[in-house]
Amino acid sequence: MSNPSDAGPPQGASAPSGGSAGALAASVGALLLDAEALYRELLRGVQQLSVPGTRLVGITSGGAWLAERLHGDLKLPGNAGVISSAMHRDDFAKRGLSGAGQQTQLDFDVNASHIILLDDVLYTGRTIRAVINELFDYGRPASVKLAVLVDRGGRELPLQADYAAARVALPDAQSLALARDDAGKFTFKVEEA
Repeated sequence: MSNPSDAGPPQGASAPSGGSAGALAASVGALLLDAEALYRELLRGVQQLSVPGTRLVGITSGGAWLAERLHGDLKLPGNAGVISSAMHRDDFAKRGLSGAGQQTQLDFDVNASHIILLDDVLYTGRTIRAVINELFDYGRPASVKLAVLVDRGGRELPLQADYAAARVALPDAQSLALARDDAGKFTFKVEEA
């Protein structure tokens, strides 16, 4: 059974940490997360991270769903961006484009933009590295911040979220994925990897 870890920022972090352990509930052999409650925490966090002219960019697919909904809830002009890690993954030779999903779509000039990258679950950091490489193929932003629903630890690269609605611990053998129903409501699925 997984236990929620400290909801505060990692040691040495200065950015806002996000939600509380109260948004989590343990069950026999599984971790239950209230994705809608975490979304509300993420909304507050993105508001804190935003500066005038901030652009939201979601990582396919869960992050793209979050960016789309946040963009509407924050009543921002234009469209939220979508970014794919497929072309810059360090396992591209093994995976290729299979499962790549939606491709990168940025309907704004990346140069000098303040960008908040959004993802559902932060794990090893390899997807974030790939997405940053993809982003810089489109220009040189003024700043890039990362906001996630869940930081599950297990980093393999020195990357961290500027805002995480929750921090949890999961065994390596489990995966955590965001799901969205037809009405746009979010839930989490914990599966054996």
